[in-house]
Amino acid sequence: MKITNRSATAVNGWNLKWTYANGQTISQIWGGVNSQTGGGVTVTNADYTKVIGANGGSVDFGFIASWNNTTNTNPTAFTLNGTSCAVG
Repeated sequence: MKITNRSATAVNGWNLKWTYANGQTISQIWGGVNSQTGGGVTVTNADYTKVIGANGGSVDFGFIASWNNTTNTNPTAFTLNGTSCAVG
């Protein structure tokens, strides 16, 4: 997953939140630290991904998640540090 900062101010420390609709769970992650309650996921920066530079700076993290083998709907909304962000 890639987080791109479109603002003129760097982000120093971040958390990205979303909700899975179909019981998906994260089992492994790199570039961040995850916590999950039900479908609600929060990924917080790792030490080496803490700063997202201004004006197009970005960080990446990846993960492996399981699903129920029936439905695997993509999340439709994300928040970064509590603010809604564009998906795409």
